[in-house]
Amino acid sequence: MQTESSSRATRTVAETVVILFMGIVAFAASKIGLAVILFPELVALSHDVISRPEGKWASQPVRLILTPTATAIIGLFITRHLGYGVLSVSIISMLSLIFIRLTRSAIGPAISAGVLPLVVGEKSWYSPLAILGGVSFLVLVLILWHRYGLCCLNPSKKVVEHNRIVEARQSIPQDGYWSIALMSFVIILGSIAQISGLRFLLFPPIIVMGYEVIGHPTLPDWMKRPKLFPLVCFLTASIGLLAREWIHLTVPAVMVTTLCSVVLLRLFEVHMPPALAVGMLPFVIRRPDYRYPISVFFGTLALILFCFGYSRLLQWIRLRKNAMSVS
Repeated sequence: MQTESSSRATRTVAETVVILFMGIVAFAASKIGLAVILFPELVALSHDVISRPEGKWASQPVRLILTPTATAIIGLFITRHLGYGVLSVSIISMLSLIFIRLTRSAIGPAISAGVLPLVVGEKSWYSPLAILGGVSFLVLVLILWHRYGLCCLNPSKKVVEHNRIVEARQSIPQDGYWSIALMSFVIILGSIAQISGLRFLLFPPIIVMGYEVIGHPTLPDWMKRPKLFPLVCFLTASIGLLAREWIHLTVPAVMVTTLCSVVLLRLFEVHMPPALAVGMLPFVIRRPDYRYPISVFFGTLALILFCFGYSRLLQWIRLRKNAMSVS
């Protein structure tokens, strides 16, 4: 009972720090006038490294700064020369994956930082600097948190299980087909987004989610009921949109969105920090409307269906290999 209470208190304090951190970043964004400082995956990164200071992302502070900054530069360069389209999305995603692989970085959310300038139409060279500033500030907070923050020495079984699932998802994918499968998903959904004009069908965080789920198809469930994941993302997207529209001050709107997103992920038992990023995207989009949460819903539904089909394909391939080895 004491362990459970201690774990709950530690987690609550950590999430409070995350909400305050996002509030400070939102204040900086409003004062500087550069919304991209609030790049969506910053909330996912901050939540994971503060609540799990011994985790994979937190253990790579240099890569935590350099990886999203580098992919943001790649994404901005492609955006300035090609503009939006399935070809440019695919190139940025592929180059980001190559960079992550070559540097052996665990920072999968860097893919989102690369695609973000293209999706929101950001062409200013200040955007990579803004991302650099945001993640550098996060690393500073992480250092202070390591030194002065609470540490749960005896985490509860629920916390241990959560950490095990998240840690496994953040490891470098080892499956031989994952990169082909992920790029196939990006091309298919990106083509639909381009044809339909609903570019947020392929919103940046969904590529990170695909990286974690498609890249680790045999690992423990990342959600108690994956079929409800599109609903979770629709709700977080709607909360972010409504907070931006109804709360006219950016700082409290961002903090409310962060709080509600954290609560939703707890309620639905989602073990995937990038899902938090969905609610933050409306603060970066120039003129978001009702089409954003609808696009998010159908985009995540496509991801769930694709992952289901991919897992079935892998099972069929394994059965074929076993049958051939026996014969």
